Amino acid sequence: MAGVVSLSLAACGSTSTPSSQSKPATSSKTPTQLVSALPATLKTLYQHTTDPIQASAYSNFKPVKGPWKICFADSYEGNPWRVTVKDDLQALTKMFGNKVSSLQVSVANNDITQQITQIEQFANSGCSVILTIPASSTGLNGAIQAAYQKGVPVVSFAGAVTSPDAINVDSNYYLWGKDMAIGIANALHGHGNVLMVEGIAGQPITQQENEGGLAGFAQFPGIKVVSQVNGNWTPSVTQSVVLNVLTTNSTPINGVWSTGSESEEIASDFAQVHRPLPVVSASISGDALGYWHAHQSTFKFFGGAVLPDWTAQTAFRIAVRLLEGQHPKLDTLLVPIPTVTQASLAKWYAPCMTPSSASVFPASQTDPLPASLMNGYFSNGQALPEYSFTSMPQACQ
Repeated sequence: MAGVVSLSLAACGSTSTPSSQSKPATSSKTPTQLVSALPATLKTLYQHTTDPIQASAYSNFKPVKGPWKICFADSYEGNPWRVTVKDDLQALTKMFGNKVSSLQVSVANNDITQQITQIEQFANSGCSVILTIPASSTGLNGAIQAAYQKGVPVVSFAGAVTSPDAINVDSNYYLWGKDMAIGIANALHGHGNVLMVEGIAGQPITQQENEGGLAGFAQFPGIKVVSQVNGNWTPSVTQSVVLNVLTTNSTPINGVWSTGSESEEIASDFAQVHRPLPVVSASISGDALGYWHAHQSTFKFFGGAVLPDWTAQTAFRIAVRLLEGQHPKLDTLLVPIPTVTQASLAKWYAPCMTPSSASVFPASQTDPLPASLMNGYFSNGQALPEYSFTSMPQACQ
């Protein structure tokens, strides 16, 4: 079993074990009614979402006495994006000073049974709240329910769970996958062959992105998906599977739809086998920006900024709001994904970024869910005075 790493940041007394809290009465509101109660800016994020939409189990959750022990049960830490999420959670823990006594981290290596055990251990060890990137949308539900019954909130992010006892902090990855497919198809004028490089098989976010991507390509009869492979959102895996497709399949490939941060590896594979660079969709990263800077005449990109910094920040802030007694209106809180186009690449680039900067991610240019927008998700929403978007680590620091 992967170990639990503790980062103690304040000697402010012991964190009391959370006690069980009463569960609100089951709401009869439909998903449509729940979303309709949100501010207009937030409503648009829920179009065609495949995430569960239920009434929040935390509509009368009582504040938890601090200092808080925050625990993070990660399903996987084999790529730079996940490592950066953990680093940003550590930076946030320091930012909140005496309010947070420690951050503890466990990694399940994509083993659902192990992640269940780790969540159960966290719930039994006095964690005030459990953050998790889930290995399954349904497999953790029993452990989440057990934590809830002990008064320990579970906040799932970068992938939603179906448990009514969790709060999901997610984005509409179905729409993102679809928008990137449409972007590639438009760049190819509706005709061409496409390779789809998917994330980790079975993970909720992967399923949502794939469904959206296929739906987007289906709108263009002249677009053919010639192969689908799993890159696991990991540079070495993506480079290997894409190279295998290129060396075993002579069919021209005009576009590569991917959802990880590995567009540099994809472009390098095409250059290695002397095939024309396709239009690549992905989440922007430091190495991709470095590759673009060195190959501005050939690198073609359309994607988004699914960045570890804002992902960690939104989940952490929502967890703190729960502990302070703020009440979410529903169980799935969506965050808009910033769009990145060929024309905006220069705005994301920084001098430290090179084609080998696989562990460097650009910093978010703006907060995609600022306090004024986040407040709309809570019946008693208030900004967190300790939090400062501009104080978080920036790219190249």
